[in-house]
Amino acid sequence: MSSKTRGYLFAFLAICIFAAQDAITKYLGDRYPALFITMIRFWAFALFVFCFAASSPGGYRRAVQTRHPWLQIARGLLLVAEIVIIVFSYVHAGLAMSQSIFQATPLIVTVLSIPLLGETVGWRRGTAVLVGLIGVLVIINPVDVHFDMSLLLPLAASVLFALYSIATRAVSHEDSAVTSLFYAGVVGALAISLIGPFYWTEVQTFDWLALAALCVCGTLSHYFLIRAYGLLPAAEVQPVTYFQLVLNVIVAVMLFDENLTHNMIAGALIVVGAGLFTIWREHQLTKRS
Repeated sequence: MSSKTRGYLFAFLAICIFAAQDAITKYLGDRYPALFITMIRFWAFALFVFCFAASSPGGYRRAVQTRHPWLQIARGLLLVAEIVIIVFSYVHAGLAMSQSIFQATPLIVTVLSIPLLGETVGWRRGTAVLVGLIGVLVIINPVDVHFDMSLLLPLAASVLFALYSIATRAVSHEDSAVTSLFYAGVVGALAISLIGPFYWTEVQTFDWLALAALCVCGTLSHYFLIRAYGLLPAAEVQPVTYFQLVLNVIVAVMLFDENLTHNMIAGALIVVGAGLFTIWREHQLTKRS
């Protein structure tokens, strides 16, 4: 099996596990506080990054070395905040709707990279962003009488994850991927541990199994995604991640009895199409430079 084939296999496995993780999160979010779920999840994530850092070249000493300590801390805080909000979003806006809107993240990254990273965006990518944002409006359908403010939750989560992605891009020039992963897990776990214990809830026996499965999924999905990025360029991995939307929609309809509307399907197709074009265009510009 070639390295490229293995890279796609790792990416596909990561996406499938992410979809399972979202389904478990939706199930637990309907029964327990979002902060409690996120805390347990980050404890497992922190344990994973400790083990990953220990097994990487240079061990802990190299993993903690960073030239951007405050930006790395900000990344951890952004990630934990995004996960808390997305859990709320799954509960109040629905899994399918949340994931449809969340697919706008690459477009928001493109917009925010102009003022925050000083990047330039040509008219092609600019048009793609505009089309994608129109797709988000189609999904939300603000002119419909059934519009709910809870639909802004996945949009807020998307903005937070876009900021996290931009911060990751900023530190990646001088910090290793191991360092960035280490700070995201440890800082996030420390931050949520300051609040999460106040929301500790008695957990049913079966639901402890669901929490354990959530932790395992979180660990395996990150591991497989790291392996995928080690074998494939980011521009080849990113399009595969859109398959997660398809899996989440299937899960939402079959397991949680969510309804799909025409505007959700049409808007999601617009957003994904615009996102794929943006990623392809950025890849082409990177190759030229």
